Amino acid sequence: MLHVVHIGKYYWPYRRGIETYLRVLCERLTEAVDVDVVVANEGMRTVREEVNGVRVTRLGRLGEVASTSLCTQLPLTLRRLRPDIVHVHLPNPWAEWSYLAAGAPGRLVVGFHSDIIRQKVLLRLHAPVHRLFLRRAARIIVATPRHIEYSPFLSQLPPERCTVIPYGIDAKEFELTREMERMAGGLRAQCGTPLVLFVGQLVYYKGVDVLIRAMREVEGHLAIIGRGPLEQELRRLAREECVEGRVHFLGYIEEGKLRAAYHACDVFCLPSTQRSEAFGIVQVEAFACGKPVVSTDLPSGVPWVNRDGETGLIVPPGDSGALAAALQGLLNDEGLRRAMGARARARAAEVFDADRMAAQTLGVYQEVAGATRGEL
Repeated sequence: MLHVVHIGKYYWPYRRGIETYLRVLCERLTEAVDVDVVVANEGMRTVREEVNGVRVTRLGRLGEVASTSLCTQLPLTLRRLRPDIVHVHLPNPWAEWSYLAAGAPGRLVVGFHSDIIRQKVLLRLHAPVHRLFLRRAARIIVATPRHIEYSPFLSQLPPERCTVIPYGIDAKEFELTREMERMAGGLRAQCGTPLVLFVGQLVYYKGVDVLIRAMREVEGHLAIIGRGPLEQELRRLAREECVEGRVHFLGYIEEGKLRAAYHACDVFCLPSTQRSEAFGIVQVEAFACGKPVVSTDLPSGVPWVNRDGETGLIVPPGDSGALAAALQGLLNDEGLRRAMGARARARAAEVFDADRMAAQTLGVYQEVAGATRGEL
């Protein structure tokens, strides 16, 4: 059986997009390969545990620089594990350095989730190592073709080095049960209707400030699920824009209630403004609940996931007026919402299925290792 080590930034219960993807993938891969996940802990202590059948090592870290955890034990840990394949999830400069410092143990598969966008000085310093690291990769997995098209690094590589495998979810987890319907009704009563939903970290590239400004022109309510460093600033903005009574900050909520929130909303919105938003797995979760999505035309995978005029609407990033018009247009037209929601649910089932994602990833491992299914 192949031994595959995944190196990421963090792992479940961290609930950002990449952590959600990594959990869903690894839990399915354990049926076919021997999986270890190595990530950073928040403190200096190393913790080893099993999470839903997946072995997880959370390495103690000295600190964090430019969103990169400095885990000095990572090279030694990689050598100790002696993997057949190392699957490194980027962006993560320290993981790149550590893999090379460890002597490049195992064949390298790269999960290229996004370029380094904001840390421009770091990128200039790191670029030579980054190029070397990508050249060492036997295969680079991306979630959409646009990841290749808009990356200054991937677009320079031979096309056959990259494989497109869209992120997948388990749609059954989002099926509307009686309990979920009850919770959805409670959220609608709590927040008001019609209801727009945002789910994500409250950070610079998510565009929540644009969404709050758009709510001045939207006859409805906004539920914001998530926390982050901009929360207090966004609360002040809601007061300044005189929409405080219609913008509801719900913070983090448990998984069942989160899924109910997708069912509770009339429209889901992902108003991101920067290419740091490379995919937007929350769009797929909204699709699975039959909800149309309003998102932005970023040079990333976001508009590949949400098809303009089919599963939702796409507007220019940072344009609160266009965002408001798109949201209000959908809120005013129940028939259009239902039609787009039905197509969104069908697209989630057809393209963004977790089992298909895991099977395609396993196929990459088999090709890279030179193994056949029968040998696993």
